[in-house]
Amino acid sequence: MLAAAPATEAPEATQQAIGYPSLFLLVLIGALVPVIPTGALVSSAAVVAVHQTAPFSMALVFVTASLAAFLGDVTLYWLGRRGMGSRNGSRWLEAIRARAPEDRLAQAQARLAGHGVTVLILSRLVPAGRLPVMLACLVAEWPLRRFVRGNLPACLAWTATYQLIGVLGGSLFPEPWEGVVAAVALTLLISAAPGVWRRVRHR
Repeated sequence: MLAAAPATEAPEATQQAIGYPSLFLLVLIGALVPVIPTGALVSSAAVVAVHQTAPFSMALVFVTASLAAFLGDVTLYWLGRRGMGSRNGSRWLEAIRARAPEDRLAQAQARLAGHGVTVLILSRLVPAGRLPVMLACLVAEWPLRRFVRGNLPACLAWTATYQLIGVLGGSLFPEPWEGVVAAVALTLLISAAPGVWRRVRHR
């Protein structure tokens, strides 16, 4: 019985040594280059944490993902502000504009003017809502400090939401991989839902 404990702890220690830095880098990159499903990454990490015996696993997932999302958003906003002030713009600003259609940008600007920081916080929870609101903040010439104040609670709420999805998936299934599949499927479904709804309304 005693001899089996180190064998159990060793794989978990290895998973943590690899998993947390990987989670941080992937969420950070996903915030800068919005093609990685970062919500699914957080949910998957939460599923694995549910099945671990190491203390503070869930807290470490929360801190790691929140910090990575926050730093990624702030960096992207800073790069966008530099692009707004540059004569030739920047590829980062063009990437934000490409993912923020005119109609959605107009909606984001109207909501931002009426509700301010609250819209920024909610934008992180709405699939594909982050970049139109970020671009609206850039157009409104929000200083970086004001964006940081609103983005911090937004990243905390975003991480908590997707971590909860992972916890539910990990609790429903006995094997971690089953919970990961369920959590990823659910997060991808949530991400795709707004696009499907817009197509249905358009038709």
